[in-house]
Amino acid sequence: MEKMNAKKLRYFANFLNSLARDLTNFYYKKLDKPFKIVNKLKGKGYDPVTTSDKAFEKFIRSKIKKKFPSHEIIGEEYGYKKTKSDFTWIIDPIDGTRSYVIGNPTWSNLISLNYKGTPILGLANFPKLKKYYYNISDKVAYVVDNKKKTRLKVNKNAKVKDMKVSGAFHGWLSINRQKKIPKVLKLMQFPCADALSYAHFCEGRIDVVIQCMNKIWDIHPLIPIIKASGGIASTWRNENATKAGNVLISANKNIHNKMLRLLKPALK
Repeated sequence: MEKMNAKKLRYFANFLNSLARDLTNFYYKKLDKPFKIVNKLKGKGYDPVTTSDKAFEKFIRSKIKKKFPSHEIIGEEYGYKKTKSDFTWIIDPIDGTRSYVIGNPTWSNLISLNYKGTPILGLANFPKLKKYYYNISDKVAYVVDNKKKTRLKVNKNAKVKDMKVSGAFHGWLSINRQKKIPKVLKLMQFPCADALSYAHFCEGRIDVVIQCMNKIWDIHPLIPIIKASGGIASTWRNENATKAGNVLISANKNIHNKMLRLLKPALK
């Protein structure tokens, strides 16, 4: 994490903490009703966007603009508001739109604050689950579950031989490439539910999350929370996870190095 004055960092973290509650209230007051769906890919696949996605993003942008008018904003639905600021807010108004469409409660609002390109604070808010995850520094992160706040810690003592692995390829990895990583497939015994899997990792419930095709708004908000919880994040090529794409997060270095080796054949 880019170093910053602790008082200023806490100021931004308090904003995210309040925003989580505002987003949940906004959902139940304004959006907990029938909505419209449009397929962005128009017959070339399925990538849904709903009227709720757009309403959430407008709401988030309005809150940021009111509090930090000079900051940049990048959102999945409404693009890039460019300024000369070193601060950029990254927004995924609904991560897990497919889950939202079918009534699965695992969807979330994801927001990160980046400083000079580096994610320093993140929020993952789950309105239907009445819980949210956020960090206040590079060492401290919390989950607030039904108003009860608990410090987040990954399972640092996890062993390779009994690690819990969650993964999803999101249609990116062909069957032929999957055949090159049979050991990885065998290890993927726990379901992957978009950002909720990353959140469960931060609680120590699972030890590895493997995902493909993450956009910056899918992963940037999670990176500060993962790192503050003690986790390791990178791409499958062991590059900085801020590049997004194919992402691997692990509870410790032994597990991370093992998974990088196992995933390598899929990249050839």
